[in-house]
Amino acid sequence: MPVNIVKVETKCQLKRFVRFGYELYKGNPYYVPELYEDALSTLRKDRNAAFEFCDADYFLAYKDGKLVGRIAAIVNNRANEKWGSKAARFGWVDFIDDTEVVDALFSTVENWARERGLTEIQGPLGFTDLDREGMLVEGYDRMGTMATIYNHPYYPQHMARLGYVKDVDWVEYLLKVPDEKWEKAERISAIVERKYGLSVVRCKSRSELAKRYGNALFELVNECYADLYGYSPLSKKQIDQFIKMYLPVIDMRLISLIVDKDDNLVALGISIYSLADALRKAKGRLFPFGWWYLAKALFFKHPKRLDFLLVAVKPEYQNKGAFAMVFKNLLDNYLTMDFVDVESNPELETNMKVRSQWDDFEKVQHKRRRAFKKEL
Repeated sequence: MPVNIVKVETKCQLKRFVRFGYELYKGNPYYVPELYEDALSTLRKDRNAAFEFCDADYFLAYKDGKLVGRIAAIVNNRANEKWGSKAARFGWVDFIDDTEVVDALFSTVENWARERGLTEIQGPLGFTDLDREGMLVEGYDRMGTMATIYNHPYYPQHMARLGYVKDVDWVEYLLKVPDEKWEKAERISAIVERKYGLSVVRCKSRSELAKRYGNALFELVNECYADLYGYSPLSKKQIDQFIKMYLPVIDMRLISLIVDKDDNLVALGISIYSLADALRKAKGRLFPFGWWYLAKALFFKHPKRLDFLLVAVKPEYQNKGAFAMVFKNLLDNYLTMDFVDVESNPELETNMKVRSQWDDFEKVQHKRRRAFKKEL
């Protein structure tokens, strides 16, 4: 039977689009589902502020009457303008190991891009750099995280067969939390504080954090990530959306903010409890009972593993020890909270400024993911 490609046009179809990932990886011990409610909001054009400058369509693949694949076709106009490119993106891609299915999905996205005058396709990428991105090419036997994609080993084989080549790679580390304070960071932090007048912010509540530094936090991310692969600056509407979504669930002990003498934010590090096990138990759903597993991990009995979500240091402080100050502050809290290890989450393999910061830690580089590209 031929493969039938159906464009998502209804809420019911969009829900099927999201659920397909859960169905394909059912029983896989390493797959961590994205939160269903968040996925729906991200993909809905009336919910996601990225649609100020993005366009997208979603497609389902059916064979023998059965759903066998999905793919999103995206164009980030702001990124194209910034990088001087005419690129489409593919994302939220999943499929069974069937050549006809894969060919039908990717030919649909490639034709979608050509119809819009675009000349290349990249992915898997999301609307912005804060969405899940990168196809797993190493580490299939490692637990995923809430912020990353998991995929079967046959995915990259199909990409190569279709003529897609490596664009960039991200690497991920599993870092052991040391048993004692990081002496090197202690020394560097003392010097940085004295020489540059920097200090650690102590917010008493999440509301104080949001009020004093919410906008500054994401503006710092915009500044520090500006030259990273595919990045497009977050808009004011996106920043407001992220402040409402993420700051209310941050544990204040797991965030480090560094300011100068005028209270300007110059560096930050954000980590969260690993929600991998909780999301697996919840099967990616808040309701009817999934909220309990997530609430337990966030507020009651926290996991022994952390996810290090992001670090940002103003360019003028990147070679002056500010990162050591960020992580020294975090590590002090990690030690009192009995964490065992930390997932670094994806770092561009070319970003040696960040990768080199882990040289003093016991670590293993245990996952690698890739963005592919193809000229159209």
